[in-house]
Amino acid sequence: MRSPAQPVLLSQKSMWTGRVSRGLVAAFLLFDAVIHLLKPLPVVKAFAQLGFPLRFAVILGIVELVCVVLYVIPRTSILGAILLTGYLGGALAIQLPAGNPLFSQTLFPVYVGVIVWGGIYLRDDRLRSLIPLRS
Repeated sequence: MRSPAQPVLLSQKSMWTGRVSRGLVAAFLLFDAVIHLLKPLPVVKAFAQLGFPLRFAVILGIVELVCVVLYVIPRTSILGAILLTGYLGGALAIQLPAGNPLFSQTLFPVYVGVIVWGGIYLRDDRLRSLIPLRS
């Protein structure tokens, strides 16, 4: 049995798949944070549809931006992923009472969260040693 301190060998495919997925999800979340700060019409409409005060848009944008920055820095990526998980959990909680379609809109934060953690899991041997999917 391997101890958590022992490194796990990562394949080049795994490493690059993790980098690409982390980059894509980071770009998407960065875009989302920026539009919260700029408050274009689609954001105004979405906040109104969800019954969420527009004055929270900038605060949410800043919180998301901080989480994304922590996520893209290798030394703090796991902390960033933990914070993004909380942020995305809040997004899911806001979507549930809105009555939006389940698989396309309501569960979208869950899909993003899976990609957030998958990107780290594929390229970080420390996380793989803590959460082995195989014995």
